[in-house]
Formats: sequence, structure tokens, C-alpha cells
Amino acid sequence: MSSERRQSVEERADLGPELDGVHPVTEAEVGTFQRDGQVIIRGLASPTEVAAYRTLIEEAALGTPKHAASADEGEVYAQAFDQYINLWQRDARVAAFTLSRRFARVAAALLEASGVRLYHDQALFKQAGGGRTPWHQDMHYWPLSTDHALTMWMPLVDLTPDMGELIFAAGSHHDGAMADVPISGSSDAILEKELATRGYPLKATGTMAAGDASFHASWTLHSASANRTGTQREVMTLIWFEDGARLIAPTNDGQRADLENWFPGLMPGDLAASPLNPNPLD
Repeated sequence: MSSERRQSVEERADLGPELDGVHPVTEAEVGTFQRDGQVIIRGLASPTEVAAYRTLIEEAALGTPKHAASADEGEVYAQAFDQYINLWQRDARVAAFTLSRRFARVAAALLEASGVRLYHDQALFKQAGGGRTPWHQDMHYWPLSTDHALTMWMPLVDLTPDMGELIFAAGSHHDGAMADVPISGSSDAILEKELATRGYPLKATGTMAAGDASFHASWTLHSASANRTGTQREVMTLIWFEDGARLIAPTNDGQRADLENWFPGLMPGDLAASPLNPNPLD
């Protein structure tokens, strides 16, 4: 984040705990991410830090309209979780979380990139009794010239598997796109067949403490189980891509919407670097 951006954020609100510093990433963790397309970094945020930002994120979400599933995504997606996008643009206190240098450094280390840019943030609240998240690949939506992109998935509360753990098809990111469909009942059915045919080993996040973080690559095939408890599953996600990436011509409705919403004023061929896509490490 530039000094000008940091100053403007600080002028607008009292922020939560500073999320700077360096959280070491081991060669083994980078190797696991490169091999499986997913890795968990334990204790990326402390209990105190997570507790403070949980309150701020919840407050910001209360004043934000939920993302509405498209007709193609349908009811299966809508019933999987409540989704609130780009809260950092609405609340400067959330911006201190989203633009964390600590988190961005880990993302860059896993991607083996010198810098990363923000795609957007998302708060994902899977209500008590919320349904499964269908199998999908995030990159379906992203009009980027690079596959070097990832998502950080950080629980804001301690999670047990029955609250809706993530499930990954380990190594699936090496095979790229498997179906040109948005997250939906259709994607679930199509990608279930791919799983059966390709025989990927399944890898689940299991029990996670608040402040642990699961990172998965842009093409990693994944889903989440239903929330079978009476407790809401509260997660904050951040998405980054390698700095220097350019935009491509959209090939589906999801990419067209993302180009318009997350890269305002830019065209295919431009650097993916709108004001909504800062590099926190600048």
C-alpha cells in the first residue's frame, strides 16, 4: 500500500491491530502449495488480532448488501453462504486487514512472486444449517493473463469440520480449467465426474483455529461441506494475483462482470492495476 493510501486510511478511522511484520513461510509450506495447490499457514493472525477484526468485519457486513447469486449460479450457491464483497472499500478499519503487509508477504512467498495485487476481499458467513458449497474453480471468474493467483481463507472463529470445512482436489491446479461453468449445481455435477475420472486425492482443512489461514491456488478444485452445527461459520477471504499481470478479453459472464466491477476503466491488454487493486507491498 502506498504511503498516500496508508495515510488516507489512517485519517478516516481508528484501526484495529497493525498487521505488519513478517510471518515466516517455510520451504516445505511453499513446496506443499506448489504440489497440492493448497496449504494451511497456522497462526497467521493472533487470537487478539482476529477477535478485534472479527467485530469490525461483522459491523461492515451489516451495512453491506449481500452478493446476489446470478441466474446461472442459482439457489445452490445462494444457500451455501452469505457473501459480502470488497468490505475494505466501505470501511477503512477493514482496509487495515485487507491491505495487510503480513498477509500479502505470505501470498507472494507462496506464489514465488516479487509482488502481489489485491483482487478483492470477501466475508463468507455460512449460516447454521447452511448448505454445501459446490465444487468449483475460482479462476473461472478472473479475466487475468496469469495463473499466479490465490485465495487466503481465514476463519474468524475456531472451526471444526462439521461447521463447513474446505475440501480440495490436491494437485488439480496443474490441469487448468475443467469446465466453463460458474459455481452452481451444474458445476457440482460436472466437476464431481472430473473428480471420479481423474482420481485426485482429497484434502480437507479439518479443525482450524481463528487466525489460521488456508491458501489455495486459482485453479485448485474445491468445495466446502455443509454447516451441520448451530453456530455460524465466519470466514474472511482475500484474493491476490501476481503484480504485472494483464487483463484478458472475458470469455464468460463471470469474467465480464469481474472486469467491470474489479477493474473499473480498464480494458483487455491493460495492466491489472486499477485503484481497486493496490499492491500492499509497495
